[in-house]
Amino acid sequence: MQEAIRLKNVQYKTDGKLILKGITGVITEGEITTFVGPSGAGKTTLLKMFNGLLTPTSGDIIIDGKELTDYEPTELRKQIGIALQSAPMVEGDVFENLSLPLRLQERSLDAQEAINLLNVVGLDDSHLHQHVKDLSGGQRQKLSIARTLVNRPRVLLLDEITSSLDQTSQKEINELIQRVSKKYGTTIIWITHNLNQALTVGTYTWVLMDGELLEAGKSKEIQNSTNNRVQAFLKGELK
Repeated sequence: MQEAIRLKNVQYKTDGKLILKGITGVITEGEITTFVGPSGAGKTTLLKMFNGLLTPTSGDIIIDGKELTDYEPTELRKQIGIALQSAPMVEGDVFENLSLPLRLQERSLDAQEAINLLNVVGLDDSHLHQHVKDLSGGQRQKLSIARTLVNRPRVLLLDEITSSLDQTSQKEINELIQRVSKKYGTTIIWITHNLNQALTVGTYTWVLMDGELLEAGKSKEIQNSTNNRVQAFLKGELK
C-alpha cells in the first residue's frame, strides 16, 4: 500500500482563526478517498493545499515523497488536477475547452486524443465541436473531468462535483470516477455532502469536523465508528 500524500500536523490560520487544527494522515495511492463532514469543517481548505492553492500555516504535506514546498507550482498542478462544482468553461466549443491545459503550455491536443478522453468520461465524438453553452450540467461536469485528465495527473481533486446534478447524472459521475481510478490508477480525493456516495464510491473516508480529522479508515467500516460526534454526523444530526 503506497502513500500518495502524507500530512503531518497540518494547521491553517486565517484572520486569526484556526481553520485546520493539526491534521495528520495518509492518502493511499491509486484509491478513492472521500472527505465528509459538516459545512465549515475545513474540507475545501485542506483540498486546496494539495495543489498549492493554499499553504499550511504550519506542519508538512509530503506528496510522492517530496515536500509540497519543494514543488514548482505549475509542475505541481500538472500532477494534481482539480474539478469544481461550478465546472468553469471558457467561451467556445468542447475541443477548445478540452485543449486549454495544453494551450497554456503552448502545446496542442491531438483530435483523436481529445475523442479518447471524451469517451473515457462517457461523451461521444459528436460533442467535440459542440458549444459548451449547449451542454447539460452533467455533460459540463464530464467535460471538466476530461479536461483535468489531459495532463494525466497522478492525483485528482474533486470538490462537490455532483451536488447540483440530478440523480441520473450523479450516478453517471460516480461510475465515471471509479472508471478513471481503475483505468489510470489515479489517486482521487473527493469532497461530497452525499454520505451514501462517500461510503459507496470511496475506498477510504475521512470525517472532518471543526478543523479536525475525527476518523479515517475504510469507508465500509466508518459506519461502525465509536466516536460519538462521527455517529451524530452519520445520523444526520450535524449539518
